[in-house]
Amino acid sequence: MMTPGLNRRNLLKWTGVGATVMVAGAMLPNFGISAALAADLGAGDIGVLNYAYALEQLEAAFYIQVAKTPYEGITKAELSNLKAIRDHEIAHREFLRKALGRKAIPDLEVDFSKVDFTSRKSVLGTADVFENLGVAAYNGAGQLIKDVNYLAAAGSIVSIEARHAATIAALRSGFGRDAAGGKNVNSKGLDAALLPSQVLPKAAPFIVTPVTANSLS
Repeated sequence: MMTPGLNRRNLLKWTGVGATVMVAGAMLPNFGISAALAADLGAGDIGVLNYAYALEQLEAAFYIQVAKTPYEGITKAELSNLKAIRDHEIAHREFLRKALGRKAIPDLEVDFSKVDFTSRKSVLGTADVFENLGVAAYNGAGQLIKDVNYLAAAGSIVSIEARHAATIAALRSGFGRDAAGGKNVNSKGLDAALLPSQVLPKAAPFIVTPVTANSLS
């Protein structure tokens, strides 16, 4: 029986964390062990890959819905950009799924009920949150990666996520200060770097599936 106040939607906010993200330009091995019934990220590099996989599942699901139900007044250029981002996120998701094989966490159930997909402001505002959270997650995860090949792969993915963030900023406010980073960069112009323990609670409101990260170190 679940403790009062600890329901499926806020479980992520209470789970332990301590590992990270990675992958992209190089093929990774198929690790081949079945995932647990709950979405436990696992330990070591497997946990790191599953962390990345969870975030890419969330982003891919969001952009799939955006492209399926375009917001009111969307232009051809905007839709083209958002579909391109969708395709990148799907590619990242499928790359990680293949790399993890039977050790991949299950498909996550997402909750976008707080997003108004008919509203340009709501869609692009949510996209801005997701893209900058993704960049910060990859940046923060670098120090936790043990395999240098995964570190190189992470660098490849985060560069794409950063381009996504810049594209969304430009769609929201043109090529001004926000497109150059705005509130999402520090005084030195650098993007944020967050640990999984900081990232997962921010993603939790959009994920219904119970996700735990107790084995990450």
